[in-house]
Formats: sequence, structure tokens, C-alpha cells
Amino acid sequence: MEELRRAPETGDAFFDQALEHVDSLYRTALRLTRNPQDAEDLVQETYLRAHRFRDSFREGTNLRAWLFRILMNTFINEYRKRSRQPETTDVGDLEDYYLFHRVKEAGEGIGTDPEETVMRMFLDDEVRRSLEELPEHYRIPVLLADVEGFTYKEIAEITGTQLGTVMSRLHRGRRQLQQKLWEYARQRGYSQRQGRGAS
Repeated sequence: MEELRRAPETGDAFFDQALEHVDSLYRTALRLTRNPQDAEDLVQETYLRAHRFRDSFREGTNLRAWLFRILMNTFINEYRKRSRQPETTDVGDLEDYYLFHRVKEAGEGIGTDPEETVMRMFLDDEVRRSLEELPEHYRIPVLLADVEGFTYKEIAEITGTQLGTVMSRLHRGRRQLQQKLWEYARQRGYSQRQGRGAS
């Protein structure tokens, strides 16, 4: 991975532009594989395939999204098949804005930016762990939308999924992430402290 990061410009405009995205590709690969060595292998395989299929890239389109699509396809074809059992989770009964409601019940003033209020409660490690614990079919759209900043349409193209499915999975993934974060807050005694402070 360090070789890719430190690689000098090659004079090949396509490859030099592709290398600009190595960090975000690795960040996502690590969240998908949950293993640094597998993540490095996945990113290197992504660049090998990008080089092999560069003629299929249409100039003027989104190179970053194209690379992420290769990353996702490689992950699905090479890594995910190791686990034959699909992950399933039922979040049907989990209310919308679960985390915000729990914070409010605990006596925390939400203020004008509830998301910022909620996120201040957690350490980066807790957010990362919660994200990694999401089932894969929820983790991928949440990663692409909330970490990498892709639009719904781009996520649909990257994952080869219908737009409506992306929106549904993203909605459910965020709801489950809120629940996991609140569980971490409770473990840290956040709700008890807030409850005492509000009385």
C-alpha cells in the first residue's frame, strides 16, 4: 500500500489520476474486509483490474466512482464468497431517528444541529466499530454515502443495485448504526450521567 501512496508520477495521466484515490479506496476496503492485509490486497487488485480494463473507462466520467465499482466487484467476487452465509438483520421495529430520541430522553439538549450533538458523544473508534458491525448489505451503502460522500445514484452504479434498494438499505443501515451507537453510549454511562444532570 505504501508503494502505491509513494509512487512517483508515471507520466500516464490515467494512472496518476487513479492513484489520487488510493487512500479513500483503502479506507473503504478496510471497512469491508476488516483486515489490513486483506484491504491492501483488495486495493492492489483493484488497481490491477483498473489498469487491465482502462479501455472501458469513458473519458470525462467519474474516475473515482469507476474505481469504487471495481473495488466492490472485486470484493464481492473474491472476498465475500469466503462466507457463504449471508448476513441478515431485522430493523423493522427500529424507529426512525432512534439515536436522537434516546439522547433527548436522556436529558441532552439537542440544539440546532442534532447530528453534531449526537456525534460529539462518541470516539472515532466507537463510530468505526459500530460501522464495521453492520451487516455488509447495509455497511456498503452507509460507507459510500456517509464516509465517501457518493450520491444515491453513484452508489447504485458502483454497487450495481437499483436506486430504490440503495435508498432503502441506506435508511435501514443508518437506523441500525444509531442503535449501535446508543448501545455504546449506554455502556459508557452516558445516559445515566445525562439523566442525573437533568434532574
